[in-house]
Amino acid sequence: MTSPRHIAIIMDGNGRWAKERGLPRLKGHERGAANVRPITEECVAQGVEFLTLYAFSTENWKRPDEEVNGLWLLLGHFLELELPTMMKNGIRLRTIGRTHELPEEAQQKLASTIAATAENKALTLILALNYSSRIEIADAARSIAEDAKSGALDPATITPDTIGARLYTSEYPEPDLLIRTSGEMRLSNFMLWQLSYAEFYITQKFWPDFGKEDLRAAVAEFHKRERRFGGI
Repeated sequence: MTSPRHIAIIMDGNGRWAKERGLPRLKGHERGAANVRPITEECVAQGVEFLTLYAFSTENWKRPDEEVNGLWLLLGHFLELELPTMMKNGIRLRTIGRTHELPEEAQQKLASTIAATAENKALTLILALNYSSRIEIADAARSIAEDAKSGALDPATITPDTIGARLYTSEYPEPDLLIRTSGEMRLSNFMLWQLSYAEFYITQKFWPDFGKEDLRAAVAEFHKRERRFGGI
């Protein structure tokens, strides 16, 4: 049975996981970051080709400065710690979102890790950082409008594929399966265009508690779904 080619995950519940244990929110984020390794390893074992993780939305800038700054430090630590594992497991790192707006040090560490893992083939790990699906679609619309205004594009020829080709995710297949942890039942401005035909799997578990067996359960549930894409 073929595994989903592309899995997207909204990693929700780090803060609540920490609160339940009387810990600072950043401790929850640390535990959540550590959980990326076993999940990526299981994706490789399952034959998943692409894994997109919603790591930081544009709305997350509204959180306290201490938490936001801590998240960027955590990202740098995660990249340094996980690079050997990425190389060992054949994981290629990529990003989507307005990463040029991130702190300079975070940008540099992302760039070096992306370069180091560029030739890996087993799994493409895509981190959605400073990401907003509405901004992504607006950016795509702006690009199309500029080409139409200059005469490089005939508006009559615009199709959904035209828009898809201008999105941050243009080089990747659309997700087959969306997993959201912590029981929330919303997309939270994540891949609104790309998830049009994805299967949704919602679990009550917080992200730090979501293990390999939970990923296997999500994939098993995916295989039970009948995917008709609007047909019969």
